[in-house]
Amino acid sequence: MAKYLLLKHYRGGPRPHPNAEASMEQWTPEEITAHIDFMNRVADDLRERGEFVDAQALAPEGEFVRYGGEGRPPVTDGPFAETKDLIAGWMIIDVDSKERAHEAAAYLSSAPGQGGKPLHEWIEVRPFHGGPPVVE
Repeated sequence: MAKYLLLKHYRGGPRPHPNAEASMEQWTPEEITAHIDFMNRVADDLRERGEFVDAQALAPEGEFVRYGGEGRPPVTDGPFAETKDLIAGWMIIDVDSKERAHEAAAYLSSAPGQGGKPLHEWIEVRPFHGGPPVVE
């Protein structure tokens, strides 16, 4: 088994699908509920298969923070990331193969959006490191 991080972006990926054009702020309450219900079903399906680890939705706001120097406060800036770079949420799965991680991501990508149509949103699939890198 290998762990993968599935990242949902607000509007990201190589080429947005036409169904992903409208932001969630433009959806009806029923469309938002259908989307969230679908996400919960995906998590339940993955739990039944023994593949679900964790998931969280994230708020769109945030700041970049970095070390400011010895005895100095952290440096903050933002939020100024381009919309395509904002992460909407994530899911961690533990699956047998990269191909299975891609299948799970594709299923997640079919979440309904405005008008109940699948979003076809890009899901970023990132493997966890198995351990620290070996330096020789």
